[in-house]
Amino acid sequence: MIELRHVSFAWPDEALLLNDLSFSLQRGEKLVLLGANGCGKSTLLRLLNGLVEPTSGELRWQGQLLTRQYLKQADHGRTFRKFCVLLFQQPEVMLFNPTVREELGYGPRQLGLPDIAERVAYWSRQLKLDEFLDKAPFLLSGGQKQKVALASLLTLDPELMLLDEPSSSLDPATVGWLIDELLHSGKTLVVATHNLSLAAELGERCIVLSQQGHILFDGPIKSALTDLPLLEHAGLAHRHKHQHEGVEHVHSHAHDWQ
Repeated sequence: MIELRHVSFAWPDEALLLNDLSFSLQRGEKLVLLGANGCGKSTLLRLLNGLVEPTSGELRWQGQLLTRQYLKQADHGRTFRKFCVLLFQQPEVMLFNPTVREELGYGPRQLGLPDIAERVAYWSRQLKLDEFLDKAPFLLSGGQKQKVALASLLTLDPELMLLDEPSSSLDPATVGWLIDELLHSGKTLVVATHNLSLAAELGERCIVLSQQGHILFDGPIKSALTDLPLLEHAGLAHRHKHQHEGVEHVHSHAHDWQ
C-alpha cells in the first residue's frame, strides 16, 4: 500500500528531521509510531499524507511515486484524498466551516461522494455530536473539537487513516470507543503517539524513532514496550535514582505523557 525507500526530510535551512527511513505498510496493518516529542512523528505522517515531499528518497503509494506534481492532477489528487486522511494533533487547524454539520459534510462534498446527509447523521451519532450540529466548531471544547475533526475524516470512509496523538483531548470513554472502532474497522492505521498504554491497544506492529530521526526498531509492539533500553534510547523512558535502606538504586522507568 505504502512504501518508503531511503526517505529523508528536512525543513528549509534545517538539519535532517527524518533520516534514511525504509519500510512498507500493508493493507489492513495497524502500525504505531513511537518516539519522543520532536523526533519527527508528525512530519512522517505529513509525508505519508502527501502534504510534504521527501528531501531525498522515494515514497510510493500502490507502486506509484507520490509527489506534489502527481497529486496536483485532479483525478489522482481526489482519489488519494479519499483513500488517505490525516488527523492533526491540534484539531483547530482542521476546522473552518461555520457549523459542525457543514464541517462533517465538507470532505464528502469536495470529493463528490454520495449520501452526504446520511454520512453526517451516522458519524455525528457515533461520536455523540448531534446536539452540536448547528453550532460553530470554534465554540466547542477541546475534546468536542477533536471529535468533530475525527468525524469529518470518518465521513469519507477512507482506507488509510493517519492519526497524530488521537487521544490527546478525548475523555476515557471516547478513547475506548475509538480503539474498538478502529481495530474492528478493517482500515489501515498509522498512529503516532508517545502514550505507551494507548500504543499497546492500537496495533501489533510499531516503529520506534530515535530523537535524530532514525528507525531504532520495527517489529512487534509487545517486544518494543518491554525493551527498556530501547525506550530509554528513544527518550520514552528515563533512569530514576532513589535510596532504599541507605543504598542508592537506579532503575529505568517508562512513562506516558499527554
